[in-house]
Amino acid sequence: MHSKTYIPEGEAAPTSQIGATLEALAATIAARRDAGEESYTHRLLAGPLDAPLKKVAEEAVEVGLAAKDVEARSASAIAAALALAGDGEAERLDVALPPEYDAAIDHLRYEAADVVYHLLVVLERFGVSLDEFAAELNNRMTEEERPVGAVRLHEEHVKRGK
Repeated sequence: MHSKTYIPEGEAAPTSQIGATLEALAATIAARRDAGEESYTHRLLAGPLDAPLKKVAEEAVEVGLAAKDVEARSASAIAAALALAGDGEAERLDVALPPEYDAAIDHLRYEAADVVYHLLVVLERFGVSLDEFAAELNNRMTEEERPVGAVRLHEEHVKRGK
């Protein structure tokens, strides 16, 4: 646990697949800090700050473009089904999404993983732990939304728009 975060007394930290995956990825990124120049991650951690920042921005744009592609493929499938449906049959419309839709979803997932990877590199570069990052996200939820045992930020580390 990081000094900026805590779990309320009497609550146990939740477990999840994504948590274990992000922890393993963050550990791999941290370990690459000491790797040689042949490591892409090392170059992002040790090189000019603009390199990982540009990658976060670039990958975020690619997520947006991939999401628009998914939407376009589903909309075109719906439009095609509507064109084939007769008057009054739209209520019972059966839409078959094309194989390209699944490929577009796969591409969206791939680009989203790129954003997360590059974001974790930036966080590692500045020593922001996954617990701190999770605590920031958890602090943005209401008590009802937040998982039981979720890590939180101590009040003196909560900065909203500062």
